[in-house]
Amino acid sequence: MTPLVDIRTATHVAFDAPTAEQLLRIGATRVVLASDRLLTGPSRPSPLEHVRQRQIWWSSDELWDSLYSSETRWELPVVTWVSSSLHERVNLWRACSWLRDLGLACDDILILELEPVVRSRPRSHEGSKRPFDCSHSVSDHPDEALLARIEKASPWPPERYARAVRLWNSYVDEDPLPFVESCSAGDKSFPELAPLWAFLSSFFPRRTTEAALRLSRFDEITLSRLLPEWQTPAGVAAQKSETLVDMWHLLFCTGDLFLPRRLEHWADHDSSAAVERGPGPKPPGAGYPMLSSVYRLTERGARLRDEGLDQLTDAPSLPVAGTEAYSASAPWVLLEDGRLARL
Repeated sequence: MTPLVDIRTATHVAFDAPTAEQLLRIGATRVVLASDRLLTGPSRPSPLEHVRQRQIWWSSDELWDSLYSSETRWELPVVTWVSSSLHERVNLWRACSWLRDLGLACDDILILELEPVVRSRPRSHEGSKRPFDCSHSVSDHPDEALLARIEKASPWPPERYARAVRLWNSYVDEDPLPFVESCSAGDKSFPELAPLWAFLSSFFPRRTTEAALRLSRFDEITLSRLLPEWQTPAGVAAQKSETLVDMWHLLFCTGDLFLPRRLEHWADHDSSAAVERGPGPKPPGAGYPMLSSVYRLTERGARLRDEGLDQLTDAPSLPVAGTEAYSASAPWVLLEDGRLARL
């Protein structure tokens, strides 16, 4: 049977480096890597502003994401390869939006959705406890499986493709409520919506039924694992505690470099810091961000962790998609029933 798509002449979009490498190995000659983990940090509607904000967020001029590159030649058809991981699904929405902006018809964009590979029993049992999952990759499948899927490549129906574009536009909007409402309502064509909000909600400050302000779930976990003694981010992540599983569930989706980034936010925030920073065992800029600084919790940090916030700006702001957590200008708080509301 002759494949409907010649892997050698199509343009392939991969959402992680292992998948890009595998596609090149099995015959692809044109692979566009769009691998930024967009579940943390800012995302913007304008491609130029999006790239600029992402570089600021990571304090790097490195371009590891080539979706918007002016050097890319989009030879048709375009084949996108996506797993069930949340960060890949959001990148798929972004790719659909950008390809439409370029004027490509949805019939020329073939979307291959790869189901999760069945894991060993212990990993499968542990994974089943997660409300969200970012550990899957197209590259989990053998070469033969990917070649077989090329034979079944097909475009999405126009209405489903348009829905993906609308989801991206909603994701990057300054007002997060329409997107949160979409996640709550669900959509059988986009099963990632409910787990995606379960993840994103972990980064917004919380308001109790008594109107008390509490840290976000991620910040509470982080400050619970910090000690009055100095620790590297690696030590914070590896520390044995009741929050170990929760932290690693989140870091699987953020990438482990998010932890030292967030600790930097805390150390740089406010004159009476909740978290203090010192030089680590590895020098800065040497490629060891989990070891280049040490951190410790102050008495003020312990009070914020245990007693809550007097105001949102007691904690450092955090960009989340198109909006910002802990911002006086965007005072979004997570209610106990899981809804997002303005303070």
